[in-house]
Amino acid sequence: MNKAFIAIAAAGLMVTACASGPNGSNETLRQGAIGAGIGAVAGAIIGNNVGDGNAGRGAAIGAVVGGAAGAIRGSQQDRANQQRYRDAQGRYYYCYDNRQTECYWENGQRRY
Repeated sequence: MNKAFIAIAAAGLMVTACASGPNGSNETLRQGAIGAGIGAVAGAIIGNNVGDGNAGRGAAIGAVVGGAAGAIRGSQQDRANQQRYRDAQGRYYYCYDNRQTECYWENGQRRY
């Protein structure tokens, strides 16, 4: 049982270590992965100590719940970090940085 717990905890930590967007600014992806990793570890601990002692099922449930909660939080941070601009034709687009390297039209399509 300890080997399974250690493997699940290590996998959760590896997921959180590698999470970032293409320019390091995609908070939805990053926070979702962090939430999944933390949820997996917490779920494994809770699953191991409560009920039938199934750490794997607890880790899976924790990863899903933590990932969803992290993605919601990250999405809110992404929206707060957006800068709104208007092009020459009067169309609005949003950028996540001042360099305008990661920009999207209002409908969500990438602006190149």
